[in-house]
Amino acid sequence: MSLALEDRLAITELISLHGHLVDEGNLDRFEELFTSDVVYDLTEFGQEPLLGVAAIREAAWALGAANPVAHHVTNVVVTASEDGRAQVRSKGLGIRADGSCGSVSYDDTVVRTADGWRISHRKVSPRRTPLGGMTVSG
Repeated sequence: MSLALEDRLAITELISLHGHLVDEGNLDRFEELFTSDVVYDLTEFGQEPLLGVAAIREAAWALGAANPVAHHVTNVVVTASEDGRAQVRSKGLGIRADGSCGSVSYDDTVVRTADGWRISHRKVSPRRTPLGGMTVSG
C-alpha cells in the first residue's frame, strides 16, 4: 500500500507539531496530535505507558521545569501499512535549560481520523550508545 503525497506531508507535519506545542506550553492542544486512547510507551525509561491524552498532559505538567526547553524532530520516515495506518520512525533531540541535550527515537503508529491523522501509539526509546550498542566482533 502507498500513501498519497498529501498524506505523507500531513503525517510529517503532525510529528513536527508535537515539539512546537510542548515547547510553547500548549498542552491543551494535544488532541491535535493524539487519538483519545493513545498509548504513550515510556517503558524504556522505567515508566509505565501513559494511556490517553489526559495522562500525557498530566505527566508533562508534573515534569514542570525538568521538561526540555526545546524539542526537535528529525529523520522522519513514513511507511504505509496494509490496514490503512502508517508507521512513522523519527529522531528527537531535547535541549534542557542547562544546555545539555538528549536523543530519542520515536516509533509511532498514526491513524486517519475524522479530524486528520493522529498518533495512536508512540514508543519513546532513549539513544545512549553509539551504533545501537553494536561492536565489531573479531
